[in-house]
Amino acid sequence: MACAFRDGAQALLTLADVLVDARKRDQTGREQLNEARGQLGGEDGWFDGLHEDDGEEQARVRARSIGTGGVDERLAAAVAADDAARAAARDLNKYAAEARAGQMRTDNLSAADRLVLADTSNIDGDRELNEILTANDLERAGTRMEKLSAADQDRMERLLADAKTPQERAYIMKSLAAGYDVDQVEDFAGKIHGKDPRWLQEHLAPVTTNGWGQEQQTYGQQNWSQDGSTCVPSSTVTARAMVDPVYALGLTGGPDGTDDSPEAFRERLTDEQMRLHEEGDGANSGWLWDRQPAGMDSEGQEEISDSQLSPHTGDRYDVQEMGSDDDRRDVLTDIEKSVAEGKPVPINVEGHEENGDWVGHGMMIVGQEGNMLQIYNPWGTTTWVSEEDFVKGDLSAASDDRFDNVNNVYIEQG
Repeated sequence: MACAFRDGAQALLTLADVLVDARKRDQTGREQLNEARGQLGGEDGWFDGLHEDDGEEQARVRARSIGTGGVDERLAAAVAADDAARAAARDLNKYAAEARAGQMRTDNLSAADRLVLADTSNIDGDRELNEILTANDLERAGTRMEKLSAADQDRMERLLADAKTPQERAYIMKSLAAGYDVDQVEDFAGKIHGKDPRWLQEHLAPVTTNGWGQEQQTYGQQNWSQDGSTCVPSSTVTARAMVDPVYALGLTGGPDGTDDSPEAFRERLTDEQMRLHEEGDGANSGWLWDRQPAGMDSEGQEEISDSQLSPHTGDRYDVQEMGSDDDRRDVLTDIEKSVAEGKPVPINVEGHEENGDWVGHGMMIVGQEGNMLQIYNPWGTTTWVSEEDFVKGDLSAASDDRFDNVNNVYIEQG
C-alpha cells in the first residue's frame, strides 16, 4: 500500500509538472501568434490583397516566422500534456490493479486469507510478474463467492482449507474466478490436490516470465505454439489457458489430469487449435483431401475471442481498427488497463513478404510493466516491446521484420 500510494503520488506530481510547463508553452505560443497578428496591421481597404509593397512583404515574412514558432509551441504543449495524461492513466491503472487484496470483496474470507491469495506467485520467474491470481481473478472470485449458497460457500471453504500449498489454494480460487460452478471446482481441486508448486506451474501456467527479453514458453520439450497457419486460434488457446486453469490442465494433463507426456500435450494442443479454426470459420488451402489452415478473418477472430475468453474474463472483444499512430495511441490506455488487470488482448499485425505479397499474423498482449508491453507470439515466445514501438506499429521484435503495422486490436474500449 505504501508503495502504491508513493508511486501514485509521484505519477500525479509528474503529470502536474508537465501540465505546468505545457501551460507556459501554450501561453508563449499564444503570445507569439498575437504578436504575429500585430505585425500584419489592419486591412488597407478593398485592394489590400491585390498589392503588397516591400514593407508589407517584410512584415508578412516576419509574422509568418513568429506565427510558425507560436504554432509549434502550442502543438508541443498539447502533445506533452496528452502524453503525460496517458502515462499517468497507465500508471494509476496499474497501481489500482496492484491493490490486489481489495479487489476480492467477500466476507467469506478473512483479510489475512485475501492478502495471502493476492500475494501468491508461481515459484519460477519474477514474483510480481508471475502472480497466480490477477486483479480480475480476485474481483470475479470475490463476486462469485458472495453469490454462492451457504452450502456451496462451506464446500469452497473446505477446499481452500484442505489445499496443501498457497499455490494450490490460489489455483482453486482461480478456477472459481474462471466461471466454474462448485462441482466443477471440486473436481479440478481433486486433480491438483497435493501437487507441488512446480508441478502446478508446469501444468497450469502456459506463460512464465523470467526477465525482459524474448522467452520460449514450453511444456516439457514442446512449445505453446501454433501448428500450421493457425496463429489466431493458437493465440486464443494460450490466452484462455492463462485465465482458465481447468482448461490449461485439460491440455497438459488430459481429461483426468494425469496424461502429462509432452507428446500427448502437443496432440491435444493441435486438436484444440484446429477446433477453434473451424469454429471461427477459418480459411483453408490445398486439395479437398489435404486441406490446410490458411488464416482467419476479423469476424472469426472476434467470434472465438468472445466464445473462448469472455466467459472467463468478463470482457467483450470488439475489433478496433488502427490505421495510424494516433489510433494506436488512443487505444493504448485501454489495452494497458486490461492487461494490468490480467485480461489478454488479441492484436493483429501485417506487412509484406520480400516479393511484395501481403502477410498478416495474430498475437496477444499478455502483460504490462511501466512503458513496456509483453507480447505472446504463437510461434511459442513472449517478448517485451516498448509503447513507442507499439504506437509506431512496429512489433518486429516480437515476430520478424515483415510485420511493421499493428492494424487491429480486439478489446471492449472504455
